[in-house]
Amino acid sequence: MAMHFDLTDMQLMVNVASAQSMTKGAERSFLSLPAASNRVKNLENHLGTALFYRNSQGVTLTPSGEAFIRHARIVLRQLEHLRGDIQEYASGVKGRVRVYANTTAMNEFMPNILASYLGMHRDVNVELRERLSYLVVKAVADGSADIGITAQEGGGENIEFLPYRTDRLVLVTHRDHPLAANESINFDETLAYDYVGLSETSAIHAFLLQAADDLGRVLRFRVEVSNFEAACRMVASHVGIGVIPETAARRYIKDLPLKLISLNDAWALRRLHICVRQFDRLPVFAKELVSLLVKDAVTSQEEIVEDEKND
Repeated sequence: MAMHFDLTDMQLMVNVASAQSMTKGAERSFLSLPAASNRVKNLENHLGTALFYRNSQGVTLTPSGEAFIRHARIVLRQLEHLRGDIQEYASGVKGRVRVYANTTAMNEFMPNILASYLGMHRDVNVELRERLSYLVVKAVADGSADIGITAQEGGGENIEFLPYRTDRLVLVTHRDHPLAANESINFDETLAYDYVGLSETSAIHAFLLQAADDLGRVLRFRVEVSNFEAACRMVASHVGIGVIPETAARRYIKDLPLKLISLNDAWALRRLHICVRQFDRLPVFAKELVSLLVKDAVTSQEEIVEDEKND
């Protein structure tokens, strides 16, 4: 028996799942609560399976619900791509591109690229979110993001990975810190000292906590700040030590009493990749952002080669 799905039901399901609340999901869908509840019940009856677990705190997805949401997001996103492609033939491009990136790309590379891209695409909006690398790939795979910048180079069905940039995480200390005598060090050897970290909303925060946990150790944050500059200034004030991208650290070492120390751990070298789900199906304006990222990667590599020649 053929199944027919209502797009309003799909969007309602996505909204309810995102809010984990039938009431808030109904509001986001511009439906009354009784109407929304009735639509969900009818959908569950039609499918012959429950899509939500319901309790006093709200709703959570059942395994069937998770499968439905995964496909619903893909369908809704494809419809948005369809509208975007059709608008390419109308008077100007209007659309939205969702980009998920890890901390390094989010803070170091994306600002300049997006400034250039948005200047060329006045009618396109970009939604930029910071996530851990594996969550970036997951978001692209399930349709939550159109483009991802990740330190992973594989994973996810039908995901295409393009080389982007290379960066390295380094330890930053005050010049007078006991560790400053080292030119390189293992992450494990740094965990006896207090850390200056980025806020817990930063992907790099969770990444370092996990790296310490993998060693069976505890990473102690004495203070958490909002950006790399603030982290470096705290380190320069003897508050603690920190791990940040080398590209960021080198901006501040000229003006602050800092020492950059290489980390021997394999994860410190970050080979970033652009990831997309089926590039050919992206709307034209999203493809152009990918092209701009690829061009940025080429330019960056040329600059590195030139710097090495000058050295």
